[in-house]
Amino acid sequence: QVQLTESGGGLVQAGGSLRLSCAASGRTSSNSAMAWFRQAPGKEREFVAATRWRGGSSDYVDSVKGRFTISRDDPKNTVYLQMNRLKPEDTAVYYCAAKIRIGPVYRSSLYDYWGLGTQVTVSS
Repeated sequence: QVQLTESGGGLVQAGGSLRLSCAASGRTSSNSAMAWFRQAPGKEREFVAATRWRGGSSDYVDSVKGRFTISRDDPKNTVYLQMNRLKPEDTAVYYCAAKIRIGPVYRSSLYDYWGLGTQVTVSS
């Protein structure tokens, strides 16, 4: 089992920045990737960014490329999402997720573990 705990959400004005953290505990050595997803009110959960455990490559949804950066601190078992130049449309609950199975990192159904989420609100 893997437990994921997100933090760092909040209210920020458009153009501002936030850094989300996801602390992982438990059997993290089996993870193939960790990711951030988000869900806005009335919308489906959406892939935001992911980092692969082997090789460390990352993927992003087009709408956040150049503004968001995913990174990790292996000794701390923590994954971060640095969000810059935030827009009102970034407002959502952001979820951290971890998967063991191999497959596309953007596919939420492949993720085995999820955090409870952290709210990000961007005011215009």
